[in-house]
Amino acid sequence: MERYLVKVSGRVQGVGFRYFVQSTAGLNQITGTVENCEDGTVRIEVQGEDDNINKFLYEIRKGNTFVHIDEMVTKKIEIIDKERKFKIKY
Repeated sequence: MERYLVKVSGRVQGVGFRYFVQSTAGLNQITGTVENCEDGTVRIEVQGEDDNINKFLYEIRKGNTFVHIDEMVTKKIEIIDKERKFKIKY
């Protein structure tokens, strides 16, 4: 079990990216959060098994029709033991 902070820049706000991230997390048994930041980036915290996180990050990097990723920076962070869901923060 691992947890990462992922900072994503590009065309990631106002295009449904947070919902795409939440849906992709559900398909990969990932818990965590996603939120828009004031600087135009999106902040994601993901927790799960390494293989699932790698699949999740691959799908996020691919994006969709509306999303364009310029940069994704990941950093390992502390696990949250009792987390059970993936949530969009507003």
